[in-house]
Amino acid sequence: MSDPLTEPDFELTAQPHDAFFKAVFSDPVHAAALLRGHLPPAIAAQVEWAALELVPASFVKGSLRQNHADLLFRAPLAGREVLFYLLFEHQTAVDPVMPLRVLVYITEILLNHEREHGLPLPPVLAFVLHQGPERWAVSTVFEDLFELPEPLAGELAPFLPKFRHGLLDLSQADPATEEGDATVRVVLALMKLARARQLRAEFFDWLGEQLRQAVRRMPDGLLKTLLLYAFHTDAELDTESILNKLQHEPATQQAAVTIAQTLIAKGEARGEARGEARGEARGRQEGAARGVWIGKIISLQELLGLGTDTLEDLSGLPMTELERRHQALRGEYDVRSKGP
Repeated sequence: MSDPLTEPDFELTAQPHDAFFKAVFSDPVHAAALLRGHLPPAIAAQVEWAALELVPASFVKGSLRQNHADLLFRAPLAGREVLFYLLFEHQTAVDPVMPLRVLVYITEILLNHEREHGLPLPPVLAFVLHQGPERWAVSTVFEDLFELPEPLAGELAPFLPKFRHGLLDLSQADPATEEGDATVRVVLALMKLARARQLRAEFFDWLGEQLRQAVRRMPDGLLKTLLLYAFHTDAELDTESILNKLQHEPATQQAAVTIAQTLIAKGEARGEARGEARGEARGRQEGAARGVWIGKIISLQELLGLGTDTLEDLSGLPMTELERRHQALRGEYDVRSKGP
């Protein structure tokens, strides 16, 4: 799986919730942990999770992509194939016709499967992850969308499709206190708080505790992805303070790199804006270079445990001074790295 930090769409996208969902759960390891913890135990016990495979397809079309993202997986189940469809829903209002939308997606999945493989069809287990602020108070059962005439309800029911979709409602869940996979709990807790704009120091205190307890189980690069998502969804977060909270954790270097990447992107954007305002390509180039040096300086200051300069302070310095500070910090870092 590619590192989400190397994908510019993750940082620059207008839909960071979608990007984060896909960056994390397109990894079958993370998807398996999520599904295994929320499917009926009898089903979860029979799935060969080690063989879970992402199917490169999307079934959300048109304007619905503004509020939904999806992932499709396949895996062996008791000697047969089963498909798992993860639908991520992050609009502000609950969708009362979600079972109908899910039916459309399942139908398209099965039609594609029949065209490519013929019969028999595999079961498609659909699961909705709801990030919106409102409680999901509507039914997940397709039949409940109908109001059948009472005298004929029993006669009409056999003609209706019968299914329900799974649901994880983050507005009601408390991942920080629930049992289950540590990685998934961290991811879901961040998604819940980021959507509600409730990211505060308490979350990063809790994250630091999770790292202390399970740092060896934390996938490589996940902390970088978590912090990048947090910074992108809440521009008011104090990144320096957050790094100070995590500075004693083994993943501090990864966090520092993340912040460097964020600052570089901001520096490049600022330089492009200046250049466009003046109509000069030189302005864009200078802004991008300034962002690179600022990112390197703050990263080295964090790695060395030094007090960090603010973005605004560094932005006002000439390029020659930025280069001089970086050279001095790099020399100190090289000395410490060699040890006694």
